[in-house]
Amino acid sequence: MKTYYNPEDLKKFGNIGDFQKSMADKFFDYYGEVFKEGALTAREKSLIALAVAHAVQCPYCIDAYTVDSMEKGCDEEQMMEAVHVAAAIRGGASLVHSTQMMNKVKEISM
Repeated sequence: MKTYYNPEDLKKFGNIGDFQKSMADKFFDYYGEVFKEGALTAREKSLIALAVAHAVQCPYCIDAYTVDSMEKGCDEEQMMEAVHVAAAIRGGASLVHSTQMMNKVKEISM
């Protein structure tokens, strides 16, 4: 089945510097620093990345961080819980913006 996202393209992520090497090098340096052990473990960072991947709906990131999370010892329940956290925040962000709509309705109705 043909899709917009070719799973094989994930393997080409390292090639993003082909058209702008200096910027890609900076990105990969930053990316590498972000995912190093620090105040958060690599496992915790992987779960965060998995949740964010769902929030931004990146199929490449979902694939990559599903594998990475499992390799770092996460189980299905932990991964799904992380996805639910992302869904709750994403849903809440939509709902909190309803205050703009309610404010506008009140302004127009006065």
